[in-house]
Parts: sequence; structure tokens; C-alpha cells
Amino acid sequence: MSYKTFFVMVSTPIFLYLLITKLVSWKSGKVVRLPPGPYPLPIIGNLFEIGKKPHMSLASLSKTYGGLMTLKLGSTITVVVSSPEFAKEMLLKHDLSFSSRWVIDTSRGGNHNLFSIFWLPVGDQWRRLRKLTKEHLLSVQQLDAGQPLRMEKIQALVDYVHECFTTRKPINVGRVAFTTTFNLLSNIMFSTDMVRYDSLESQEFKDAVSSLVEVLGKPNLADYFPFLKPLDPQGLHREANFYMEKSMAILDGMVEQRLQEIAKSPSHAVSSTNDVLDLLLDLNRKNESEFSRDTMIHLLFDLFSAATDTTASTLEWVMAELVRNPKKMVKARSELKEFAGKDGMIIQESDIGKLPYLEAVVKETFRLHPPTPLLLPHKALSDVEIGGYVVPKDAQVLCNVWAIGRDPTVWSDPHEFMPERFLDVDIDYRGQYFELIPFGSGRRICPGLPLGHRMLHLMLASLILKFDWELEGGMRPEDMDMSERFGITLRKNVPLVAIPI
Repeated sequence: MSYKTFFVMVSTPIFLYLLITKLVSWKSGKVVRLPPGPYPLPIIGNLFEIGKKPHMSLASLSKTYGGLMTLKLGSTITVVVSSPEFAKEMLLKHDLSFSSRWVIDTSRGGNHNLFSIFWLPVGDQWRRLRKLTKEHLLSVQQLDAGQPLRMEKIQALVDYVHECFTTRKPINVGRVAFTTTFNLLSNIMFSTDMVRYDSLESQEFKDAVSSLVEVLGKPNLADYFPFLKPLDPQGLHREANFYMEKSMAILDGMVEQRLQEIAKSPSHAVSSTNDVLDLLLDLNRKNESEFSRDTMIHLLFDLFSAATDTTASTLEWVMAELVRNPKKMVKARSELKEFAGKDGMIIQESDIGKLPYLEAVVKETFRLHPPTPLLLPHKALSDVEIGGYVVPKDAQVLCNVWAIGRDPTVWSDPHEFMPERFLDVDIDYRGQYFELIPFGSGRRICPGLPLGHRMLHLMLASLILKFDWELEGGMRPEDMDMSERFGITLRKNVPLVAIPI
């Protein structure tokens, strides 16, 4: 059913709903000076201006209305931030005021929003989960201790690529990156490889996660007209619920298997694997009211979905840009050769900081192709004044980092892939330089950034150090399709399939 047909069918109840809302606001007598924005149509507001690729549509609108812009999406007031200056005010100066989440309806699939570190409001439960991930999973000490495991998985990746090289077999770069990252995480969590390269075993979980991420990114009428949530007119909530429950069942099966192993042991003690699952089960036994089995499963899903999907999509984008720009590929490879190991194939984690051009390539990819182009939506906890305007309480706030990365007033030749722009400037993507915040900033910055940073650089280095790449079917690099497929994660519309040579 098209949007227009749907609006014809439900225009009367929507009109009555909005009329009542307007009467209530008039009665309150509260008038605020909202940021500028396009004039909203009756009932639907600016919904038709979003399009299939909202990050692009909003970036185009910001050229007219500025870096702080208001849209009326149905009954929802949405404020869009599209400049480093306003992003800094929002995420640094007013971090606490915007620390809550504007929870989209599809995130409620499987009640995920009630347990997820990404969707929970800032409160006791969110702080406990944040502390757990920071201290026990993603601390510097834990990351350093996990280096041998990461190098083992990088070696497995190199071995697989070399096997494909000998047989001239094309490689789906995003899928290979997903498998590598997935196995790393499954070893950290469960002390086992859960998938194999070229195995369909990985597809069930991968497809569920990928489909869910895509559903989460679709504009949903139920978000803009809350009274439609029980009707789920586009079926998006049902889709999200299906994929979430499928993913939960897989992860719950891993937990149940570990519990059965423990039950069969002579002393019924904690297993000797000493992995993340053992840690989480221990927390569950000590205080089930604070850390339930449901909390455990949803946390595991957060870790898997965030790390695998964003890392895989980013590696695919950076490889596509390098294949498309062979001179940049040669330059990056020449730098890597100085630090390669004896076999000429592996770069150590300690080398990453000594590889400025490789780091510049990654930064430039994040600028052009941020993993989450609009970040996850924030929610204003109170009226907040920014730039002489007021962002009203309960407004949805989006930060268009895709637009910031392509702003010609911030970046010269913003649509060109030019890693050199980062060689002479002190800019990173850890949340302090608001020209480049692909992972957000402040309280809600992505907790998996440190692990993603290490894995992305290691995988990229391993793929370009020993091998050159050509496109399948003899396609010329300049003819490669570089279009985007919008979702919570920004994916390449046509997967990168290349042959190592």
C-alpha cells in the first residue's frame, strides 16, 4: 500500500487526532521559537520530503534551512543537526539534556528496547550495562589481553584470501568481513568459532541481523502517528519482532548449551572457559534481579549486531574506495610493507599508530560513509536553547553525520576520496572533533568503538598488504556502483565482489 493511498484511508482520524493535539497546545499557551524548516503540509507535515534515503534528503534541506532545522513528521517534531557547531552544542554542551533515546517502534520488537544498552534511557540499568561493557568487555586491559585471539582471526582471514587467490575465486568482501568479526566475537563470548568461511551456517544469524537493521532504518508511520502503533500499518513491527525473536533464539541456545555443560560437570561449577558468557552467568547467579537472563541475551545481541554489521559494512566501503582509487591503494600498501612481519602478511596492533596513511584512509571512509548516517535518534528531556532557537521537550533529535561529512563549508572537495586531507590535521573519530563523529559523542558514543578501531585496521591491512584486487567480470573500477542502501547502518547497495590477485 502506498503512502498516499494510506493517508486517504486514515485522513479523518489523523485530522481529529492532530486537531485535539493542537487544541491542547493552544490551551497551554506555550509558544517556542523552533529552528527554521520547510513548511509542513496539513496532517502529514513534511513526511513526503524524507524520501527513501533520508540522510540525503535531510542534507539537501539543510542547505536551505541551515545546520539546525525543524521538520514536522506527522505529529512528531523532529530537529535535525547538520553542522559541527550545532552537533557540539547538542552532544557536548547539552549532552545530558539529549542523553535519552527517542525510541522507534521497530526497536520494541522482542521488547528489545527494555533491555538494550542502545535504546534504554540513561538510568540505573543503562549505567550498569555501560559499566559492565566498559570495565569487563572493552577496557584497554581486556582489549590488550585479547590481542592474540584477534591476530589468530586475522591469520584465518589471510589464509582464506590466499586460498581464494590460488583458485581465482571471487570474494564477497562484506561477507568475509562479517564472518571474521563474527568469529572473533563468538570466541570472546563463547570460546568457539560459530561459522566458517563459505559456509551457509553463518547466513541464518547474519540474515536476521541484517534484515533487522534494514527494518530499523525504514521510515515508519507508527512513529509519526503514535495512535497507529497497534495497527502496525506497514507491518514493520511484525518484521522486527520476527527477526529479533529469531536472533534471540540462536543466542539463547548458546546460553542453554553452556548451562547444560556446567550441569554435567562433577561439581556443577562455572566452566573453565573464562569467557564473557561465564562472566555474564556469574553476574546472573549473584543478582538475577539486576542481571536477568533476558538482559544477558539482549546484551549479547547488542554486541554482535553492532560490531559485526558496522565493521563489515565499513570494511566493504573502504575496500571499494581503494579499488576505485588504485593510486591510493598503492600508497597504503607501500606504507604497510615497512611494518609487515617476517612472512610479509601480518600487521601487529602496535603498528596501527605508526601508519598515518592507513589511519587517514579509514578516517576518510568514515567521513564519506559513516556506519550510522543519522546516528540513533536522541530525545530532548526538556526545552533546550541552541543557537537562539528552542528544541522542545520530547522532540526527536537526529544528528546527520553523513551531511556533516560532505559539507563543503567544512571539507574541500567533499565528495572526493582524499585520505591526504587527514595527514596534516589532528582529527580523530573518538567523539572530540565534531567534524567527524561517525560513532557519536558524549554519553551515547558507541561503546564498541575501541574494539572496532582495532579490528577494522587489522582486517584492512591484511587485505591490501599481500594482495591486489580486481573486480569480478573484468569490470573497470571507475564503473563500480557506489550507491548506498539506507538503514540504521549505511550499506553498499551492490555488494563488493572482487578477486585477490
